[in-house]
Amino acid sequence: MVELKNIHKIFHGGTINEFCLFENFSLSVAKGEFVSVVGSNGSGKTTTLNIISGSLPINGGQVLLDGADITKMPEYRRYRRIGRVFQDPAVGTVPNMTILENLSMAENKGKPFNLRLAINRQKNERYCELVRRLGLGLEDKMQVPVGLLSGGQRQALSLLMSTMTPVDLLLLDEHTAALDPRTAEIIMELTDQIVREKKLTTIMVTHNLRYAVEYGTRLLMMDKGAVVLDQSGEEKKNLKTEDILQLFNQISIECGN
Repeated sequence: MVELKNIHKIFHGGTINEFCLFENFSLSVAKGEFVSVVGSNGSGKTTTLNIISGSLPINGGQVLLDGADITKMPEYRRYRRIGRVFQDPAVGTVPNMTILENLSMAENKGKPFNLRLAINRQKNERYCELVRRLGLGLEDKMQVPVGLLSGGQRQALSLLMSTMTPVDLLLLDEHTAALDPRTAEIIMELTDQIVREKKLTTIMVTHNLRYAVEYGTRLLMMDKGAVVLDQSGEEKKNLKTEDILQLFNQISIECGN
């Protein structure tokens, strides 16, 4: 489904601060997998998502999606097949547009623009039903500018918008990190529900070790641009948060943190 082959990535090339994060790095994610990725800052988690989405160029290697080489495909074209939710709830929505308008824009992603009305009564009713399923009372705020919503409401909306059109891959970039604990739990439950219902191939970067253990079908731990733990199936089911924390702390000590 998604494959990174022999990725080479250098930051600040040609300067005194030149740093090679990935050297012949390879990773394969099968169709339908829900992969949780953990690791310390600078381990390569978000960089991996940026390389897949095309927002960060690479110095060597290939990025494949369903066997097709998308290495040189621009970011905007990749997003026709990729949905992404960022850490900042404000990134995935347009604040001065209403919930209704945001949903309409999301549903028309990748489609040609014309002079037809973007919103009609039929769409309005369908969008209301979509947000009602979120359980956050947004169906009564369809004409409210998104900028007036809470962070949790905006993130739930971003999650919904990122999967309104058929996508082959969902990227979640620490999408609960900026939320309070209760709201983060709600967003994770919504995430799991959407991923299961739509059978989405998903890669979720998170600093929450419990979420990484409890959610998904596969868990990766990264360190210094390499995968140091890769467990799925029964091994993943038998993992405990304490096991991951112990390995995480061990790596941190070895790195002098």
